[in-house]
Amino acid sequence: MQQTKTPSVAVVIPSYKVTRHILGVLAAIGPEVDRIYVVDDRCPDQSGAYVRAHNTDPRVVVVEHAENQGVGGAVMTGYQAAIADGADIMVKVDGDGQMDPSLIPAFIAPILAGEADYTKGNRFFDLEQIGSMPPMRLFGNAMLSLLTKLSSGYWDLFDPTNGYTAIHRDAARHLPFHKISKRYFFETDMLFRLNTLNAVVHDVPMDAVYGDEVSNLKISKIVTEFMAKHVRNFCKRVFYNYYLRNMSLASIELPLGLLMVVGGSVYGGLHWIDSARAGLPTAAGTVMLSAMPILMGMQLLLAFLAYDIASVPRRPLQNRGRLVRSIIARG
Repeated sequence: MQQTKTPSVAVVIPSYKVTRHILGVLAAIGPEVDRIYVVDDRCPDQSGAYVRAHNTDPRVVVVEHAENQGVGGAVMTGYQAAIADGADIMVKVDGDGQMDPSLIPAFIAPILAGEADYTKGNRFFDLEQIGSMPPMRLFGNAMLSLLTKLSSGYWDLFDPTNGYTAIHRDAARHLPFHKISKRYFFETDMLFRLNTLNAVVHDVPMDAVYGDEVSNLKISKIVTEFMAKHVRNFCKRVFYNYYLRNMSLASIELPLGLLMVVGGSVYGGLHWIDSARAGLPTAAGTVMLSAMPILMGMQLLLAFLAYDIASVPRRPLQNRGRLVRSIIARG
């Protein structure tokens, strides 16, 4: 009887100005983890050297960047190192002590069960705990969650900026590491990339833990930089999923709906301006000719939205990978 190999679990810790907390985080990581990668992202405190000098855990490997690449760049470096060493699941944990390492089993459980390719934390699951979140951070997360649902296609997820994540190697090895955003937009861009792979993503409930730290999430960044990137990702996702890789009724509903809404609005707007200049009321027939395509276009856009919501990936990549490997092995 063939024995099943026990999946190897690795933890990736981006390290930048976390010298005060990093050893405590390492000490709290349980025996379910086989390897720990501390990625020194050109830390001014030389946290990589600090870990080498004071760490006693043989599982720890320190990787150093010659230049600062941001949290996304550090995580991608950790993923690639873990994949090269044969890790099956990679868990990303911050080094500042805000993420409880005892939750690692909860994050890897859906992946081990073959139910998900990627898991992420959700601090909004327990309504009693949300009260501890600063109001501005709460508002920012709500805004980002709505935008992320549109751009990523994962309509059943929330709390997109949560950096506590785990990923299966079958999903990670297909990621375009050099294209993923390396700084604040990293977590959201990951979801967009995973959707283009049809990877299954699950939320993992966790408590919101905040002290008196100052949030780096600024509303101005949401409205400007984040908005532009969300629009870009939405357009790419729609093109990939509805025109390049597949065609469906939704592929017709979206452009036709947009055309009718824009056309009706322009037609009605131009005639309203002409009527206002002439000091006359707009004719009822003109109003109807404007309103009808707008209403029909809205119906088509809502139909597209309903189709998109129902199209959230449900079949994990890792299961498809196992099937292919099984067929190859039998052949």
